[in-house]
Amino acid sequence: MRRHVRRIALPLAAALVTTTGAAAPSWAQTQPRRSPTVRHETREPMTATDRAFLDTVARATFDWFVDVTPAEGGLTPDRWPTRTFSSIAATGFYLTALPIGVERGWIARDAARARALASLRRHWTLPQGAGATGVSGHRGFLYHFLDLETGLRWRDVELSTIDTALLVAGALTCREYFDGTHADERAIRALADSLYHRIDWRWATAGGALVRMGWHPEPGRRGNDAAGFKTTTWHGYMEAMLLYVLALGSPTHPLEAGSWREWTRTYRWGTFEGERFVQFAPLFGHQYSHVWLDFRGIHDDYMRRRGIDYFENSRRATIAQRRHAIRNRDGWRDRDGDTWGLTASDGPVNATLDVDGRRRTFFTYRARGAAATEIVDDGTIAPTAAGGSIPFTPAHSARALRTMHARYGAPLFDVRHGFVDAFNPTLRDSTVRVTDGRIVHGVGWFDTDRLGIDQGPILAMIENERTGLVWSLLKKNADVVRGLCRAGFRGAWLAGRCG
Repeated sequence: MRRHVRRIALPLAAALVTTTGAAAPSWAQTQPRRSPTVRHETREPMTATDRAFLDTVARATFDWFVDVTPAEGGLTPDRWPTRTFSSIAATGFYLTALPIGVERGWIARDAARARALASLRRHWTLPQGAGATGVSGHRGFLYHFLDLETGLRWRDVELSTIDTALLVAGALTCREYFDGTHADERAIRALADSLYHRIDWRWATAGGALVRMGWHPEPGRRGNDAAGFKTTTWHGYMEAMLLYVLALGSPTHPLEAGSWREWTRTYRWGTFEGERFVQFAPLFGHQYSHVWLDFRGIHDDYMRRRGIDYFENSRRATIAQRRHAIRNRDGWRDRDGDTWGLTASDGPVNATLDVDGRRRTFFTYRARGAAATEIVDDGTIAPTAAGGSIPFTPAHSARALRTMHARYGAPLFDVRHGFVDAFNPTLRDSTVRVTDGRIVHGVGWFDTDRLGIDQGPILAMIENERTGLVWSLLKKNADVVRGLCRAGFRGAWLAGRCG
């Protein structure tokens, strides 16, 4: 779930009703029994310079995770250097980063193993219960934010179904990677299974077909029903694809198989910038599930009827958003085919200002995006939008990251920790008082924080484009395979695995 760190926001979907097998660069897969033939366009290859720069980006992003996450505590901060709280979703990306670091030689296996074990053990032993204080979760779910020191619920945040799913995805990544006989690796596998299998997905539907976005223990909260559940469900295409796969694959508290069909009935298919795809405006909704699940060549009933797969859907969404940047109808500064990317991110200020002779409205943390359903664009660009789309548009995305670095330099990127969360070249008057970050006069506004939920997709998707590492690990997990099969996916690497 995306949100502003200093203001606890509604879950994103509610806010929007006003995320070692080689990855093939070009391929076609014919599916059996009436499944369509899916042909992804031949992709422009990345250059040697692109790949060298991605090496630097990936290493710096990995170092951010291990530098800000205590090795013994295992709770990843939501952001840094602003000190706030731990985000369980950011911790899921941290856990996913550890196997990547081992494979790349950035951390020793025993050190990564110790970190994974400490984090999983910490989250497993945190107290669960229906109370409002003194607990970290309930019914297997965890609260969206946890106190960095105690691990307990931070203030009055919601029990988050999607953020719990993101944490579990990271846990399962470690479960499949640390597959040796060492006692700590056996413990990692047991703890990952325990964290996942205790989640009561059925309870989170509150008796319906779709999963609720969250739950509060305090009665009578605005936006909740009498039982404390948020009245909003996970409906309409977005990052919750991962949530439903995990919920359907649970060996202990699975959803009814029909929940996937009910969910896909809420999709909105449309055309934007010449591309036809399931609409969702911010790019993180087209990235998050793909961090862990390889959707190339596998189809559920919905995509089988459309003749594409979800990977192609994300590629089209990315291409459409880049075209939106090239058209640049609102005249944002430095917006072109090599500087683009709208997603949920930090921003400079909540204000309407006179800039470049026009009245322009800017936002702080906001789900920015562009699709047929809506456009939310204040000139702010988030590097994770391009970085998290590396497998979908490798050359375009890599060139965008290189161009951003070349144009803006140190305020945007450093070799120690990579890209800051966001920047806005249009807001370049240093006399403007911004809420977060800073304005470099004549250049633009730059964030000073990095966010775990935005750093994570950059690192994981660079690795997936190169080696398919994270995809290959989750393909080994029997529960994930079961979830995909119960959702109706067939074809490609799932062939013969669904019975």
